[in-house]
Amino acid sequence: MKKRITVIGGGTGTMPVLNGLKNYPDLELTVIVNMTDDGGSNAVVRDEFGLLPLSDLRKSIIALAETNDKLLRDMFTYRFSKGEGLRGHTLGNLMMMALTDIYGSELEAVKKLSKLFNVKGNIIPVTRDNTILVAHYENGKKIKSEHLIDEPEDDDLKYSKIVKLSVEPKAKATKESIKAILDSDFIIIGPGDLYTSTLANLVIDGISEALQKTKAKIILITNLMTKLGQTQWMKASDLVNEVVKYSKIKPHYILHNKSKINPQIIERYKEENEYVLEDDLDKTNYEVIRANFLNSKVTKKDKGDELKRSLVRHDPKKLGKILYGIFTYENFSKVFT
Repeated sequence: MKKRITVIGGGTGTMPVLNGLKNYPDLELTVIVNMTDDGGSNAVVRDEFGLLPLSDLRKSIIALAETNDKLLRDMFTYRFSKGEGLRGHTLGNLMMMALTDIYGSELEAVKKLSKLFNVKGNIIPVTRDNTILVAHYENGKKIKSEHLIDEPEDDDLKYSKIVKLSVEPKAKATKESIKAILDSDFIIIGPGDLYTSTLANLVIDGISEALQKTKAKIILITNLMTKLGQTQWMKASDLVNEVVKYSKIKPHYILHNKSKINPQIIERYKEENEYVLEDDLDKTNYEVIRANFLNSKVTKKDKGDELKRSLVRHDPKKLGKILYGIFTYENFSKVFT
């Protein structure tokens, strides 16, 4: 019987997790995708077409795709770098918009593209409700917009703590996402931008309740670096505590990278006042698994991509190996020897 694995996230940070697990045939994968993205091309998708954001759905399709057709993958991920109304959009987003119009719903569009790309797994929007992410800051200010929380325009907010995250109006979790959580053997939370990707799922009504009811083991993967405007003040334990605060559950395992990051890359991050997420997890009572999860390749941004992107990311194969060892457990000790 296949082990049922649910990944909560949907952004760029989730892609290495899905990539690392899709090649294990005895796993049944599901990804629950954040639906509050309003940055870049998603602003047009939401404002002009009245659709839920498509980018994280598109990323999940590519991450779980098993097709060997490089041309098809290249076309789907191609981002326009010029053209009025086209700059910043990916061809994949345009295809999803077209299929939504043809078949009447974004879920049907995802199903059609999943079939086209031979996707291994289920891709589920966390909500179908049109809602906006809201952050309340320690300095008393309030911002409505995932994009502006992710990349604050107000300098004061770049250095102020987020003390409360919510959505307006309130949004209800999809039945499919609740069922996936309740039926899972293991649930993976993170990595990804803490407030605008990971916690953006947990503040949807029904998600934390389902996490409290499920019998699944919970695995939390910490981020590699801090992020200005979100986690600039945090150490690893602070990040974990925020997830516990919104999920109302404690993870059974925490995965934290122990590999050294290239000093030149660290210096580039420091220019943006971002740093390696400090490991202070020895002060906690959690089961912490430290390993080399670092992808040695530096991420390059696509032409036409106007959003800020991370330079370093987790390595799919390294993550997959450790996670699979946890799932099977009898192989758990072998993973670390």
